[in-house]
Amino acid sequence: MHFTILGAGGFVGSHLLKRLQEQGSTVYAPARHDESWLKEDLGHVFYCAGLTNDYHARPFDTVEGHVSLLARLLREGRFERLVYLSSTRLYDSLEEGVGEEAAVLRLDPTSPRHLYDLSKALGENLCLTQSAGRACVARLSCVYSDALKEGGFLAQVLPRAATGESFAIESSPYFTRDYVHVEDVVSMLCTLLVNDAQGIYNVAAGSNTDNADLLDAIRAHTGSLISCSHRQRQLAAPVSIDKAQRDFAYRPRQLLDHLPAMLEHLRRSPHEA
Repeated sequence: MHFTILGAGGFVGSHLLKRLQEQGSTVYAPARHDESWLKEDLGHVFYCAGLTNDYHARPFDTVEGHVSLLARLLREGRFERLVYLSSTRLYDSLEEGVGEEAAVLRLDPTSPRHLYDLSKALGENLCLTQSAGRACVARLSCVYSDALKEGGFLAQVLPRAATGESFAIESSPYFTRDYVHVEDVVSMLCTLLVNDAQGIYNVAAGSNTDNADLLDAIRAHTGSLISCSHRQRQLAAPVSIDKAQRDFAYRPRQLLDHLPAMLEHLRRSPHEA
């Protein structure tokens, strides 16, 4: 089976590339800004292109990555199947309930924050309505790795905590996130692509972890005392993974269960973080 990864230089894309190459698969990973792939037979496509943290500073690049490039692929490209990487951030505007794939989204065109959500939602719509049934959508939650090369909150906290250091952070104990391990994400994305999945799938841990519980667990394992400088609350809808569990027996690891292994990895290999 022939695979193409668009966005192979990014965090999830690079892990996909490594996994497929280790399995001996044929993988085409065109460089950024190289659109010669539009003339190629792409086979099975992972669409990982796009922006995450800097979308607010690069609005036009965000739309190009999430929508415009995808539109050219769907209109002109040759491919068998495609999985489009979206985000569970689309559930952030839900006032209550659980983030389920069938939820009706609330998006505000006047909100700068919703540029990301609107562009991802439009990319989803193109895949689901303009691919002749050849594309599905994977909504990813907060993806992390043991080495924490992706950055983010865990990368700010865990390497220092692994040494037993006590410190303060610019955050709140009431912030909550759904953390999903990148290896579980990669496995699920491959499953979706090779099994001709249809529609939208949440690729998440299925439960939220708030900072207070995370910092308590860190203290129990390392003795590190971490204090928060803020106290505001951040409500986040829990993300349902029932569909992925039902259709593909998806069983992701949970952050607090995996935390001891991560801390041990960081103690043994501090240079990797």
